[in-house]
Amino acid sequence: MKPKFLSLVLEDDPLCAEILREVVRAEGGEAVVCATVRAAEEAVERLCFDVLILDNMLPDGTGADFFRALQERGGTPRAIMLTGMPNLEGAVELTRGGLFDYLAKPVEVSEFTQRLRRVLGSLPHLDVEDALSDLVAQSVAMRDVRRLVQQAAQNRGATVLLTGETGSGKDLVARSIHRLSFPAVQPAPAFLAINCSALPGEMFEAELFGAEKGAYTGAHQVRLGLVEAASEGTLFLDEIAEVPLGLQAKLLQFLETREHRRLGSAQVRRFGGRIIAATNRVLAEEVEAGRFRADLWYRLDVFSICVPPLRERRADLSGLIEMLLVALCERYERRRPNVRPEDAAALQGYDFPGNVRELRNLLERALLRTAVESSWLEFDRGWLSGKAGARVAPKGEGVAVSETGGGGGLSPLETVERELIQRVLAEEGGVIRRAASRLGISHQTLLRRLERWRELRPPEAPR
Repeated sequence: MKPKFLSLVLEDDPLCAEILREVVRAEGGEAVVCATVRAAEEAVERLCFDVLILDNMLPDGTGADFFRALQERGGTPRAIMLTGMPNLEGAVELTRGGLFDYLAKPVEVSEFTQRLRRVLGSLPHLDVEDALSDLVAQSVAMRDVRRLVQQAAQNRGATVLLTGETGSGKDLVARSIHRLSFPAVQPAPAFLAINCSALPGEMFEAELFGAEKGAYTGAHQVRLGLVEAASEGTLFLDEIAEVPLGLQAKLLQFLETREHRRLGSAQVRRFGGRIIAATNRVLAEEVEAGRFRADLWYRLDVFSICVPPLRERRADLSGLIEMLLVALCERYERRRPNVRPEDAAALQGYDFPGNVRELRNLLERALLRTAVESSWLEFDRGWLSGKAGARVAPKGEGVAVSETGGGGGLSPLETVERELIQRVLAEEGGVIRRAASRLGISHQTLLRRLERWRELRPPEAPR
């Protein structure tokens, strides 16, 4: 059963930490225990916690300083502070700064349970991990994006600007911000997207703000604009750099005042939702070229999130393949086939200029050419070989493949597979079971590969 909440327990006393873990479990949660501030810092980079339970005096710092550091980054979860050296002045300062509760040690289990239940009662109804489930984040770059998404969601009045290449997933980031922005509202307010590049200039204003009957030729009835329809939810302005220069002043006025009028109407309406804009262009360059207003750029760039391209987040590739395949198989009502290790290795060696969108299209084509009864996803072998053989990876990003394939006569796919296994084994300290899990293959399959490439196997490698 999935836990109801995830808690970080920062406590260096093993007995106390185990008691706190058991209380968390008894309330339906899961606890990640850390004995040092450094370990806790690493944990919050990897996971999204609902509740923090913090000891104050730790071997390498204090829980109070750890909590303040999280506050400076934004998106701080609810926190309870425990300490054997209570300080009333410090407690008041921390609670004013956002700490939920403060308890002096020794803590009675019944008292702590009561305080924990109070924290849980204050949490939003929506699970953070559910809201962020579309954002696969094994890479450091995407973990940072997830952190910024949570921070943006807590500041609903601030305009958010999403930047990044085409197909990198800016729309998924926008929807995740929307879900986290309205966690306790049922039903959830509307999320309305407008692709600014798909609208002709003469229709842009009417589409955005609406129009009264007779406001222009062909307006035979009242037209509701997207701003009005999304008034209490989220308005997503995709490809914002494509807004015609002549209309950018009207958009700027709306962003500054949050007020709008339908075409042909004198009634001023107030927008009460949040605004997210996105672009695949560098707005500074667009301003310099005279295609985009500088004042509009400044107004949009209040809180910005750069969504990294897929080639800069290769650690996310296996998770993205899994998520996309599950969705595609549900769409086509198919059982989910597996990806061969050599195919996964080839995909790791490709730069994906079209980013996640290109990956999805590739998986969809492969699924449609795969026999219903097959256990393996059937890629276009020629396409994979050509793409993997043509790539030279930057140092530290995936594997490097020469134009000729290299590797002592190995094919491009074999070269990619061999070097991927070598890298993952090194990262997992030679532990074969962990490396096999990372590679998405069985323990026995990896052992067979290591029999073939004996030089990759560390001396007395753990199994």
